[in-house]
Formats: sequence, C-alpha cells, structure tokens
Amino acid sequence: MAILSDYVESEQNQQTPTSPSSSLSFKVVLDPSNPLGFLESALDFLSQKSDVIKTDVSALVKEFKKRIKAEEDSKKAEEKRRAEEKKREEEKKKLRVPNKDNGLDMENYSWAQTLQEVTIIVHVPPGTKSRDVVCEMKKKSVKVGLKGQPSILEGELFETIKDELVEVLVQGGPEIDIQKAEPEPSRLSDLDLETRSTVEKMMFDQRQKQLGLPTSKEIENEGLLKQFMAQNPNFANKNPNMNFSNIKMM
Repeated sequence: MAILSDYVESEQNQQTPTSPSSSLSFKVVLDPSNPLGFLESALDFLSQKSDVIKTDVSALVKEFKKRIKAEEDSKKAEEKRRAEEKKREEEKKKLRVPNKDNGLDMENYSWAQTLQEVTIIVHVPPGTKSRDVVCEMKKKSVKVGLKGQPSILEGELFETIKDELVEVLVQGGPEIDIQKAEPEPSRLSDLDLETRSTVEKMMFDQRQKQLGLPTSKEIENEGLLKQFMAQNPNFANKNPNMNFSNIKMM
C-alpha cells in the first residue's frame, strides 16, 4: 500500500509561497505488491502542485519505456553471449587429447592417422578366424565386427579418403583436438621435393583454416589483387562500391 505523507515547504518557499522556484518535499512508501499505488500517489501529488501532468507525462513515460527496453535488450545480449561462451567451453571439454598416433584409443578398437592414411585396429578374442570377421570398407562408411554379434565399429566416415588429418573417425564418435595432432616430420624428409612441397602447403593450409586465417591460395589471390589495383589505380576510382572480396584468381 502506498502512503502519501504531508509535504513540507522549505524555509525559502514559506517566505515566498508564490515563487516559481519553490520546492516541495514528497515522501511515499512503496508497497512491492501494489506498485501502481505508488505511481498514483506520485501523479496525484504532481497534479496538485504542478502542470507537468498536462504537458510532460506522456513524454516521460515514453522515455522510461525506451530506457527499460534498452536495459532489457542489453541484458538479453549479455545472457546470449554468456550462453554461447558456456556452450563453446562445454564443447571444448568434450574434445579428447589424441593418442601418440594422432588418433584415439577406444575400448574395443583404436585408430591412428598420418597425412597419407588412417589405420583402424580392432580388438578381437584370441583364436578368432578370418572367416568369422565381418569387415566392410566403403568410400564413406565402415563396418567391422564378428559374425552373429553386434558390430564393434560401424558408422559413416567423417570424410572420404583424402590427404588431411580428421577430428573424428565416424560421424557421432568422440572427437580429438586436431590442433594438438602432430604429423610425423620424419615422413616429409623421405618425400621428393615436389611431393614434400605439396604436403607442406597442405599442412600450412590446414593450420590456417583452424586459426581462421587465409590459406596459401587466398594469400596468393590477395597479392594478385593488390598488384592489379596498383597497376590500375583508376579502376578502383571508377568502381568505388565494387566488392572485391569474392573475386577468385585463376
């Protein structure tokens, strides 16, 4: 319940009651269960002692609504940012540290990878015959197990066979932190100069993608574009609004 107390004029106001600069004191108790009572008391006080009700209340209410909306939008944006940050942290916690072969060791199987191949090692009981093994390797899927038993490993491969490290063996499987994987440098030294250059370029591009940086091809295209603009300064002046970000150099 809102209680409106008597107002008291200041000493200066008592001496000059008709002065437009006179001030009045206003005291009221806010009952959280009845906030409108507080507002009614304040408006009633203003209507008796001022002409603001006739002129500025509507603008004041709009300003308060605008301020409240801005605060709510800011709060929602902060909550969204925190939720996204929490989600990223949770996803990062799910990543596992790769084994020494840049793969992962599971209960019934393990996998390893180099830049050239992925190796899957499936654990079966001693004495298992080859005729008892089910092994189906397709372009995009794998199925390994024993006849008459649930598959030890079955699923869609993360990628078709290609020369780069992968984060997971099958879709939905546990992921490794690819940034902690370390391709074997000794293998590079065994390659011929042309192949080694290609592999090193591929490794560089993979690292750039992980860091959100331009690949070697994108860097090359950017250099060619800058060279073109330097040789043709009038082109940019004639096309100030042209977007060059999607231009691909052949």
